[in-house]
Amino acid sequence: MNKSELIAAVAEKSSLSKKDTEKFLDAMIDTIKDTVKVGGSLTLVGFGKFEAKKRAARIGRNPRTGEAVRILERRAVSFKAGKALMEHLNRR
Repeated sequence: MNKSELIAAVAEKSSLSKKDTEKFLDAMIDTIKDTVKVGGSLTLVGFGKFEAKKRAARIGRNPRTGEAVRILERRAVSFKAGKALMEHLNRR
């Protein structure tokens, strides 16, 4: 599913217009990005938790030459699925 398909599906379920649904989705995504960027976390109970984690600097290897390569420290986004989402995925 891509963004436009998501907008159409949410608009249909919520009886909102596609334009209003797109504005809401864009605002939600921006809020998640802004929250995670400043080091916070965002928890949607039953769905999951978004947070930024630091990845330490390390030495990697160039697969072609085998030469050691320094990989800098960086931040990455982490998502941990909530209990209700996991139960929904594993329901038979």
